[in-house]
Amino acid sequence: MAVPGGVWGPAPGFVRVRAWGAAGPSTAQPPAPAGHPDSARVRPYEAPAPATDGVRGTTAPARTPATPRDAPAPGAGGVRGVSGPARTPCAPGGLPGPEPRTPDPKPSAGASRRIEGLLLGLAAGDAAGWPAARHRASRMPEWTRRLTRELDTFAEQNATTTLPVPIALNQPPEPLRLGPSDDAEWAAFAAESVLTAAGALLSDLSRSRRMRAAIDLAWNALASEVAAAAERAPEVESAVLPMRARISVRAGLGNLAAGLRPPATGHDNPHYFDDAACVRACVLAVVHPGDPRAAADLAEFDARYTQDGDGVHGARAMAAALATALAGAGTDTAVDAALAQLPAATEIGRNARHAVKLARADGGAGAFALVPLLEHQIVDHVYSYGIAAAETVPVALALATAARGRVSEAVPAAACLSRVADSAPALAGALTGALGGGDSLPAAWREACRTLSGCALPRLAGTDLVELAALLTRTELTSPKG
Repeated sequence: MAVPGGVWGPAPGFVRVRAWGAAGPSTAQPPAPAGHPDSARVRPYEAPAPATDGVRGTTAPARTPATPRDAPAPGAGGVRGVSGPARTPCAPGGLPGPEPRTPDPKPSAGASRRIEGLLLGLAAGDAAGWPAARHRASRMPEWTRRLTRELDTFAEQNATTTLPVPIALNQPPEPLRLGPSDDAEWAAFAAESVLTAAGALLSDLSRSRRMRAAIDLAWNALASEVAAAAERAPEVESAVLPMRARISVRAGLGNLAAGLRPPATGHDNPHYFDDAACVRACVLAVVHPGDPRAAADLAEFDARYTQDGDGVHGARAMAAALATALAGAGTDTAVDAALAQLPAATEIGRNARHAVKLARADGGAGAFALVPLLEHQIVDHVYSYGIAAAETVPVALALATAARGRVSEAVPAAACLSRVADSAPALAGALTGALGGGDSLPAAWREACRTLSGCALPRLAGTDLVELAALLTRTELTSPKG
């Protein structure tokens, strides 16, 4: 099965089948709104730089191809790796003019600690899952990973129960030490869009359009880098890309590079159902604290670049939960806000309601006691990858509920569910971290998880999440009245 865009092949062991419309994937392109910015450099901390069918496990009929939405088309101006000056943005014709800019509000102590808790909790959960060591091992020389694979083959062929782990041998072991990996870095990628939207580049647009324009700029800048790398390579499969990413993200970027636009980039995607957008949604929620519906809508806008079906529903749910938590609400209120975004007829909707029901009926036994129930009743053991939003989001919501919002209980329990340990601990950590604030994490975890290693997005190496949280807190977009 080939992925539209031609820069990402089928995943090994791929067994899920996507039911597309009879007419095939859509390639029609919408006109770009007049005067909308095409692209921009996205750098750390600085400016420039409800589908309900066709989801996994449901009986809904196959859908017709997605129709691209009205969104700015990619352009050459200002994109890294592409020549041409960046255009000066202006208000699109026929739309409300720019809103007056207001000084950045003085952040409240509560908002600051909750945003910090969100980022650090997400990073701690990311670090706690066993896949983090494998992600971070990408910073080691390739031969170290080859040796690990050979040792794994040896164990399989010789029936030994001594299993290999990522190794350093005679190399500095720093990349293999406890720390955040891919989820935290893609969360920072989303945070860049918030900072870009609050900067001077998009100041002529209204508040609501600034955020969406910044998201579009970020995705098209990255797609341009992917396209440039593919052009330099002798063949597409050997292209050296500026990132490591989920299948859904790679396919979505390939679709963008080939000229498709959302929602086709997420719809015509072999991993439309995964939870890659859910991590980004947690961070985008900072733009709408206390407004779960608006946060969910923004998360869907971003998710459509890489997801569809349950992948979009999961992003909406996590954004709603985080927006509610960031306003100071309790655990049950935040979880209920997430459930309100999940259609009952979808797999993610059924799983989430069942998982939360299990958590609320546990009689105070705690998150660890819930692990076997979630393992047997929610987690799938058939598919090649444990990244389906229909599993990880319900697990995160249930464990946050059972832990009564305590990050130090929810994250270890999520890490016990090995099948979904790549992202469920990060999602649970983001929600409980926002509920409890940055000081709810043990000091040792704060220090171990505050700095990004660049294992997925190398340009983010060295990014300090505590400083990033402070920058997000100070931007007007994170103020309810900004």
